[in-house]
Amino acid sequence: MAFLEVNNVTKGYEGHLAIKDLNFSIPKGSIYGLLGPNGAGKTTLIRIINQITAADTGEVMIDGERLNPSHIARIGYLPEERGLYKKMKVLEQIVYFGRLKDLSKSEAEKRALYWLEKFDLLAWKYKKVEELSKGMAQKVQFILTVLHEPELIILDEPFSGFDPVNTELIKNEIKNLRDKGATIIFSTHRMESVEEICDFVGMINLSQKVLEGSISDVRNSFKKNEYQVLFRGELNGIPFEPKSVKREERLALNKAVFVIEPDKAKDLITALNAQVEIASFSEELPSIKDIFIQKVEEGKNG
Repeated sequence: MAFLEVNNVTKGYEGHLAIKDLNFSIPKGSIYGLLGPNGAGKTTLIRIINQITAADTGEVMIDGERLNPSHIARIGYLPEERGLYKKMKVLEQIVYFGRLKDLSKSEAEKRALYWLEKFDLLAWKYKKVEELSKGMAQKVQFILTVLHEPELIILDEPFSGFDPVNTELIKNEIKNLRDKGATIIFSTHRMESVEEICDFVGMINLSQKVLEGSISDVRNSFKKNEYQVLFRGELNGIPFEPKSVKREERLALNKAVFVIEPDKAKDLITALNAQVEIASFSEELPSIKDIFIQKVEEGKNG
């Protein structure tokens, strides 16, 4: 079931078509990677969903209802350009934003203390934001986004400014929010993160959607019938010509990549077994990064 649907949405600015006839369907309770190169139209789509601007044509549906002002309270938005009041104290600021989302003062403070403890920021609750490190401030911004327990969470480059430890912390919290029922739009240029945490992915290029689907379906749709073999021994001529062979020093094994039709996989294994000791045999699927680059290059070439 789709929680958010984008139906034939078009938006232009002074002669420039930012997005054209976009259609997206984001399943309820999923993490959806929204991808695209700079200038593709992602930010425009996010602004329309947040009702910062309006579409010229088309419609956005949230939970079966046409997008309207009442949905703002059900959305949490973490923009790429962060915005905190530097002179305000941390707890005071979180409570203030919670009140803007219709939480009572006591409930906002209760939730704020929960998140501050969770992110190891409790000792900083009475410090001004300007005294925090960039990573700490980013955590506060994340808390502001999720404090009111929104049903739809839009995260634009959420790992910006985080070290690997805190990146992992935020990744886990995003998954936890998904598991508790939130629908999450995850916009980023960090393709490795998309593969790690996203259930579905959609890509915009040159103002139009160029792909959409589950991570596994998208990767499978771009496969090139490449099979990777890790083995011990030496290949001395088999009826299948490897695309590449190299030594994997880290694993103390040889690695070969073959391009074959799937129905030839068993024949290849039989031929290899006659010569070498096979440690692993697997189909190589392109990464989301590889697919992203391919689609961008296709756009450049017409």
